[in-house]
Amino acid sequence: MGALDALNEARNAAATKSVNTGAFRELPSYTQQTGRDVPTNISISNQSQSTPFGQAGSAPVAAGSEYAQQLADSKKEAQNLLKAAQKSKSKNKQDLIDQANMTLDNITQAENLIKLLEGSGGGVGGTGAFAGNRSDASYVAEGRSGTSNTGQKYVNGQLVSDADFNKFLYGDQKGGGATGTGTGTSTADADAREKRQSAFDLLKLQFDEYGLGALVEPLRGLIQEGISPSEFAVRLRQTDPYKKRFAANAARIASGLRALSEAEYINLEDGYQTIMRNYGLPATYYTKGELGRQEGFEKFIAGDVSPAELEDRIMTAQNRVINAAPEVMTALKQFYPDIKNGEILAYTLDPTKGLADIKKKVLAAEIGGAAIGAGLGAAATRAEELARYGVTAESARQGYDAIGSGLERGRQLSSIYQQPDYNQAVAEEEIFKLPGQTQAGEKRKKIIGLEKATFGGQTGVSSGALSQNRAGSY
Repeated sequence: MGALDALNEARNAAATKSVNTGAFRELPSYTQQTGRDVPTNISISNQSQSTPFGQAGSAPVAAGSEYAQQLADSKKEAQNLLKAAQKSKSKNKQDLIDQANMTLDNITQAENLIKLLEGSGGGVGGTGAFAGNRSDASYVAEGRSGTSNTGQKYVNGQLVSDADFNKFLYGDQKGGGATGTGTGTSTADADAREKRQSAFDLLKLQFDEYGLGALVEPLRGLIQEGISPSEFAVRLRQTDPYKKRFAANAARIASGLRALSEAEYINLEDGYQTIMRNYGLPATYYTKGELGRQEGFEKFIAGDVSPAELEDRIMTAQNRVINAAPEVMTALKQFYPDIKNGEILAYTLDPTKGLADIKKKVLAAEIGGAAIGAGLGAAATRAEELARYGVTAESARQGYDAIGSGLERGRQLSSIYQQPDYNQAVAEEEIFKLPGQTQAGEKRKKIIGLEKATFGGQTGVSSGALSQNRAGSY
């Protein structure tokens, strides 16, 4: 029995269940690999208790190295499958984990067998895998070819390097056979197919976690084709269902943005949905369709809107307009007719509308609403001007309360004493500290002084815009 055949028997005895990684496919014998009979001048010692594989250390040495690399590749694939299985949310998660662990256990057994074949467990001094072979002196004296009990390689009694010994055994194409066809080719084909199977399995496990395994299933047929394992993800992204599910990526690319990974895309969707639920938005804003697609979110993803920006937009609409004094909504619709009644939320959630511009309009509406609430006039241009000078919603409410309580009396006094009109614009200049504040203050003081002179130091103005103390506090 050849050493590789012994390895196969040991493997078959150890492996009680077939696995998908390809680590335990049938290992070809020397004749199957080379297309030739084992050379008659190679020493093959009889099976003994000191070496469990009979002919260990003969022809299969080079083959052991080859299969060790194949096992290493398969082991890496199996480890990746195990990681993916551990993260999986699939119903058969435990079966996947058990299968991956069984695969790794069997690969470890096979690696140990190959180490024995190559003598890594023993060596010089007649111990380990070469203990049953002839001595160096015997190979030299008898002109034999093979591996001695110290692990040295001989060809016709001459000590040679591992490379020359392998060339003696297999010719110029190690393990490929005399014609370069046959088992070597079929083994390579099997390797390639198994790598494609692993690539498909990993991709399927990943998308199963997102509940999107159905997107990957149509690619199963590619396992039989001669494509690179890395091409599975490329082919997936070329399918129409994938493009539909992650439609915003095309819009991002068209806008000069990078496409998001599936994980990034889905995390954004989850973030948007959580925020909308927290603020009590109708479910129609985040309804899921086929394959979990949320079309309402595609404009946010395409527009590179972060969850934080989305929350800011919702807060601006809800807290500062929808839930504010009704005069704010009145001013908003009066100032900006393109914002229809009841559409403020949709307007603020439109990513084509800049958030800064939305906040500018809302602040102008808050200032205008304060004026309307005080019974005064309001205009978009004046409200926007006041905003530029730092007037806030709160300072507008306080200021217009003061202006409203004294403006009418100021107008009357201006008329009585034939002074320049003390109107809302003049009062705003002093109250909100605009350019012209000094002149506005002088006008107020003059008409108050005239009234005091008329009534012996008394004035009918005790509060509001015409009150010195009240005006001076702003």
